[in-house]
Amino acid sequence: MNQDLSILHLVLNASLVVQAVMLLLLLVSVASWAAIFRKLFAIRRLKSLNDSFERDFWSGTSLNDLFAAATKNTHQSGAMERIFASGMREFQKLRERRITDTGTLMDGARRAMRASFQREMDEVESNLSFLASVGSVSPYVGLFGTIWGIMHAFTGLANLQQVTLATVAPGIAEALVATAIGLFAAIPAVVAYNRFARDIDRIAIRLETFIEEFSNILQRNVGAQAASGR
Repeated sequence: MNQDLSILHLVLNASLVVQAVMLLLLLVSVASWAAIFRKLFAIRRLKSLNDSFERDFWSGTSLNDLFAAATKNTHQSGAMERIFASGMREFQKLRERRITDTGTLMDGARRAMRASFQREMDEVESNLSFLASVGSVSPYVGLFGTIWGIMHAFTGLANLQQVTLATVAPGIAEALVATAIGLFAAIPAVVAYNRFARDIDRIAIRLETFIEEFSNILQRNVGAQAASGR
């Protein structure tokens, strides 16, 4: 009896539709775990790069030196450094055009940083929708497999003269395995999605705070240069 009701035996003896559902859910689960690990490593790397640049930024290094380093290390830079480079690049371009109005300079730099911020957030939020879909859809796919399996089991029992628990149990167990696999795929995806969403919100707040702080620094520099020019 134990051998007949083992997981492997139940999967191998399930109907073709239920087996297809199980295979689909297993493939989705593998893809979900791959996305989870990729996102986990990507967020850790992003946090590390942001921490490193922020230490350099507040260490007293000149903005020009930071900008030169950011333009050389574009492939190894983090989101905060790329946002800084975008704002600094636009600021310098406007200065080269002999624009001295503080409002125009600051608006240009802020727009460039906001555009770069949006690109960074789009990148860091990639694959989150996939995890959300896996977490919300997988239980229903598993439930579909279970319902189909139960229907198939009862259809097979229709020709029997005497129905006992021993004859019903294998078919029902085969069907319930689909729901179990659906939950196995959904639960990690939901937990990971909530964790990543919280981490990404914190990253977004940190980047927005940096944009405001860097904008204030640029504005003070423009004001100081204007005062010295007078």
